[in-house]
Amino acid sequence: MDRQVDGYQQTELPYQVRIENFEGPLDLLLHLIKKNEINIYDIPIAMIAQQYLEYIEAMKELNLTVAGEFLVMAATLLQIKSKMLLPADETAEDEEDGPDPREELVRRLLEYKAYKEAARQLDGQEKMWREIFSREQPPPEPVEADETLLNNVTLFDLVDALQSIMDRNPGKKLIEIIPDNLTVRERMNVILEMLEGKESVSFVSLFESSCHRLVIIVTFLAMLELIRLRVARVFQAETFGPILVSRAFSLVPDPAELDDSDSEWRGT
Repeated sequence: MDRQVDGYQQTELPYQVRIENFEGPLDLLLHLIKKNEINIYDIPIAMIAQQYLEYIEAMKELNLTVAGEFLVMAATLLQIKSKMLLPADETAEDEEDGPDPREELVRRLLEYKAYKEAARQLDGQEKMWREIFSREQPPPEPVEADETLLNNVTLFDLVDALQSIMDRNPGKKLIEIIPDNLTVRERMNVILEMLEGKESVSFVSLFESSCHRLVIIVTFLAMLELIRLRVARVFQAETFGPILVSRAFSLVPDPAELDDSDSEWRGT
């Protein structure tokens, strides 16, 4: 399927990453609350709903498959917004105000935030015990399935960072030649080569040699695929510091899984 971009046709990307493997709609809301420095007990629904919808559109542009639960939350936000815009019931002027339409959403966010914080503390305690009771020179082991590879960084932090990169590289007016070997697998190999022998590289540096929006998007998908395969991890060394990318362990990914990624990208 093709779409029109700046007057030229661009092939629709058949390869997609399902974002529920990384984050959910409550994570996006918490990200927006943190980003806008909002009081969680007094959420400006109109602003948050608008930004939420903009994130969904941005993720679709990046070819991230938006799960149904994201759309359900979008509908919930719009419903709360419509309730808050309704005029107060004149017959109830002398009665106490009814329940805040945001009350249930705030309860869910606080509950989810508490569970995430508890999980983070348990994960930190587990890592501390590993260091205390670690064996001498243990063999390198793959990251366990329950270990996060997005340390202090959410998928939506990555979308923010990527959006700023794409804003600096708007669609070109001139026809550009895109390499025939532009595949998720090829970009995964490029990223692994950049990480070879280094503790970490900046997220931005992954895109410095990319001037075409399509190359930027495929590179981003390749990085998410490396995270899904537990080969790479992203983190911030300090609060509000630059986003960094590093190898998760020294082993190489299963070639069969890479082949699956490549076939999805080619749409075969």
